[in-house]
Amino acid sequence: MAEPKLNRAMAKVNGINLFYRDTLSGDQTILCLHGRWGRGETWTDLIARYRDRYRIIAPDQRGHGLSDKPIARYAGEDMATDAYELIQHLGCAPVIVVGHSMGARIGAYLTARYPQVVKAFALLDCGASGPAQRAEKPPEQIPAIDELTRDWQTPYPTYDDALRDLQQRFRATGARYFADSLYETVDGYDFLFSRYSIAAIVEYAQDWHHLLPQIQCPVWFVRAKESWALSKEEADKMRPLIEHCAYFEVSNSEHMVYADNPDEFYPAFDQFLRRIGDG
Repeated sequence: MAEPKLNRAMAKVNGINLFYRDTLSGDQTILCLHGRWGRGETWTDLIARYRDRYRIIAPDQRGHGLSDKPIARYAGEDMATDAYELIQHLGCAPVIVVGHSMGARIGAYLTARYPQVVKAFALLDCGASGPAQRAEKPPEQIPAIDELTRDWQTPYPTYDDALRDLQQRFRATGARYFADSLYETVDGYDFLFSRYSIAAIVEYAQDWHHLLPQIQCPVWFVRAKESWALSKEEADKMRPLIEHCAYFEVSNSEHMVYADNPDEFYPAFDQFLRRIGDG
C-alpha cells in the first residue's frame, strides 16, 4: 500500500509566508518545531511513526527552508507568534508541541504566551540561559554572517561534495540534519536556511528561565546524556521551575535526541503521550 500523501502548503501568518507539512488526518495535532539550521523535513521519522494516530504539522520556521526569510526581528516571541497564528489558521488547537533546540525555546514562548492553544509540551535538549535583556539593534544592522557555517566552502560543486564535508563535521544524524536543507543553485549546492536569519536569531536571543513557571501544561523535558547544548547543571536548574515536569535523558546522544537513539526516545515519548491521555 502506498504511503498516504503528505500535504505541503503555505500559510500567511504574522506578516510572512510559512511553509508547512501536514498529514491532515487525526483529531489531536502534534506541532513539530525544528532547531536552528533545520527544516520541518527533520521530523520525517516522527511523522511516519505517528501519522496513523495524530495529525502532524511540521513547519519550516521563519528564516529556514521554504518559508520567508525577512529582514526582521527573530526574537522568541516573534517566532512563537508565527506558530500561534499557524495553529489558528489551521484550526487545530489545542496542540501537543514538540520542540527541539531552538524549536524548544520557541515552544516555551508559545506555551507560556498562548496557553489556550497548547495541551502539552515536549522540550527537547535546549537550555534557557542567555542574555538578561533582548538586544535592541535594528534588524537591518545585523550582518548576514552565521558563525558556524561562515568558513564552509559553499556553494559545494556537487551534492556528493556537500555530503562528504558534512560527514566530516558531524555524526550521521547531524550530517543528515544539514543535508535536508541542501538545494541546487546555478553555482552549486547551498543551504535553504538564511545566514542573516541565523545571525538574527542569535542576536535577539535572551534568557527565558522566567517563562518556565508560567507553563502550566504537562511538560516532557528531555536531555541528551552527552549533550553539547544542555548541561546537566542547566537542566537541574530548569527542572524545579516547571510545575508539571517529567524528565528524561536519552543515552548515546549528543543533541539530536529523536534521531540519535530512536529506540530509546520513542518508547519514552509514547509513555508521555499515555500520561496526558493520548497514548
